[in-house]
Amino acid sequence: MSWSFLNGAGGRDPRSLSIFSFRRPPPPIANLTSCPKSPSFTPCRAAWQELAGVLVFSAIPFTAVKAIANSPLGESLQRQLLEKKKEALDNSSKFRALAQKARNQSFWYGEDRPHWLGPIPYDYPEYLTGELPGDYGFDIAGLSKDPVDFEKYFNFEILHARWAMLAALGVVVPEILDVLGISHFVEPVWWRVGYSKLQVGPEYARYCGIEALEPLGIYLPGDINYPGGVLFDPLNLSKDPVAFEELKVKEIKNGRLAMVAWLGFYFQAALTGKGPVQNLLEHLSDPFHNNLFSILKSM
Repeated sequence: MSWSFLNGAGGRDPRSLSIFSFRRPPPPIANLTSCPKSPSFTPCRAAWQELAGVLVFSAIPFTAVKAIANSPLGESLQRQLLEKKKEALDNSSKFRALAQKARNQSFWYGEDRPHWLGPIPYDYPEYLTGELPGDYGFDIAGLSKDPVDFEKYFNFEILHARWAMLAALGVVVPEILDVLGISHFVEPVWWRVGYSKLQVGPEYARYCGIEALEPLGIYLPGDINYPGGVLFDPLNLSKDPVAFEELKVKEIKNGRLAMVAWLGFYFQAALTGKGPVQNLLEHLSDPFHNNLFSILKSM
């Protein structure tokens, strides 16, 4: 990656910052949002104003919560929450008890859960008890021996799994819409786009704490991984504890697949400079000449 990643386009325009640059010097780009659709590697650049805008909008949720909490409206919302919080806490405790009961009876949890080697005999780690969703007894490196580290790694896995599922959808949908001619984007290929993601959605509770929205009169009954409530569970999917515990397993399984898929996205972009949809279409049109082996042979 070139030095222009850090200091812009080699002094060509001090107001611009190269987000993706794989060669030096990068060619000039006329406007801030243009990104050529050349099959070769070409940089996407964004002005400092654009990056500043991303940072500002990332901070809006946090500053808005603080401002409203210190206002008369926030004080009123907090009083209403205090009146309802005792009942909400009781309901939350009852739900956790039902969830634990559902987990004890579920096929996906406990000692009799499926394991990663299936019926093959293996001495699985004793500290992996099947208490968490997606625990198949796999820890050949012993990373989860410490319970504190185990919980930390699980939180990280949930975080990355959700972002990977969301990002995988964002990779293929714009390219499919562009290929089909339904909608044309400035740049539909994911690796040419260098915009920063905003820390919003369910991960707000992770960064700010589970009680971060209580100053606005909003109580979240869950934990940092599954905050729940009307904001983070608007469809009330957690109403049924049995179904909710199975949904947790499905989420982590699909999230792991999405993270593995992202490894494929990275490698295909590095080898071909194209998006996954375009690679798939070219492979289907001529499988014997457009495949991994032919790409590696041509390098």
